[in-house]
Order: sequence, then C-alpha cells, then structure tokens
Amino acid sequence: MNASSPADGVAVVVGATGAIGSAVVRRLGRRGVPVLAVARTAAALDALAGEVPGVTPCVADIGAAPAVAAVGAAVGALGVPVRMAVFAVGLPVRGSVLTIDPDLLAVGADVKLGGLLRLVRAVDQHLVRGSRLVAFAGSLGLEPRATEAAPGAVNAGVFNLMRQLSLVLGPRGVTTHTMSPGPADTPRLRRIAEGVAAERGEPFETVWKGYAADTSLGRLPTPDEVAWGVTLLLDPEADLLHGSVLHLDGGGHRGIH
Repeated sequence: MNASSPADGVAVVVGATGAIGSAVVRRLGRRGVPVLAVARTAAALDALAGEVPGVTPCVADIGAAPAVAAVGAAVGALGVPVRMAVFAVGLPVRGSVLTIDPDLLAVGADVKLGGLLRLVRAVDQHLVRGSRLVAFAGSLGLEPRATEAAPGAVNAGVFNLMRQLSLVLGPRGVTTHTMSPGPADTPRLRRIAEGVAAERGEPFETVWKGYAADTSLGRLPTPDEVAWGVTLLLDPEADLLHGSVLHLDGGGHRGIH
C-alpha cells in the first residue's frame, strides 16, 4: 500500500472511549475523518459510534497480544490506508513510590509500552507516506513526582519508545508525534486527585487546585483542547513536527528542551 495516499484513509484511535480518546474521535469526526475506534467495552463503543458519524467500533484489549490480530483485521476490512494511528490509552495503575505494588509497574508498562507496539504491529502494513503515529505520554514522564510512580516511570518509556519509532518510520515518510498534555480536567484525574488527597490527608480541593496552580495559564486543559492538537497533524505541513513532543499543558512544562 506504499503507493497510496493517506488523504482518504482511516484514523485508528486506541482508547477511544476515554476522556481524551473520545474527544479525539469527535474532533476527527468534525473534520470528516472516518475512525476505527478501539476499546475494550462494546457498549461504550456503540454509544460513541451512535454519536459520531463515520465511527467503526473495534472491541480489543490493547494490553493483550490478540489485539494485534483484531485491530489488524478490522483495518484490513476497511480497505483503506491508515491516515493516523492514535494511542490514547490511560494507565490502569497508580500510587506513590512509597505505596505502589512494584508488580503494578510491569502492568503499566505492558499496557502503555507493549500496547503502543501492538498498535504499530497491527497497522504497520497499512501505513503509507504521510501517515501519522500519535501517542499520548503524560508530562510526569519528563518531570516526575514522588506521588505518581507509574505515570512517571512508564511515560518516560513512552517518550523514549516514540523516539525510537521515529528513527524507524521516518525514512518511510511516516511521522511520529508525542502529545504531552499534562494533567487535564477529566474524571480520571479527579479520581487520582482523590487518591492523592487520601494519601496526604488533605482536602480534595487543595490537591485539585494544586494541579491548576502548576500551570502558568492557571487552569487545566480540557479534553477537547487537547484533541485539537491531534487535528493539527492532519495538515501535510505537520511532517516537520516529526519526532517532536507537543506540550499541550497550558504552561505546565518547565524544562527547556
């Protein structure tokens, strides 16, 4: 399929029913891009497909090996190139370096690192010049905190793995893009904040306001704002962003790199 153009291809979104993933699906739908939506729960996928035109549901657990065949078969059945493959899967584990079960670090790595490579394996033969590989990696992978061991350690691996993939895919004209939104105003972050508050013995509102205070903008990004960053990559000029990290965090990133 290397002679094909991705212009009329499909976007594969893994983690499509999460807060960020579903916002990406909606944004792509508004741009008229058909989406193969991948998640573990059929009911949630069906609801999303009923809301957004052009969505094809694909039930698969990207944290397990059978997902490669399931997603690959679903893409092949559509008979079009993969215009964009988006990995928007959240971590299923949390805890500080003092409280997390060390075995859960391996679980997190299998979902986000192994899952990313499973997505690549599933879509590889359908990627063409101009296709995009997009992965979400939290800012804790660059600026770790002791309160979140798994997001820090595992997302650091995602940044590294995406850089490796850029070296392999770039010569084929397939570009890679890592999105680093930092904390965003999602139900999942609120659950995390509740856990942090319990560990610290602080009120939830104190912890929640701390997230916003860590951005120079003074507020958390919304999922829709983060998803906007993905649609930028639909433009052919986004080739020049190959291998880069897009910080969609309202000024939360502090490092100069």
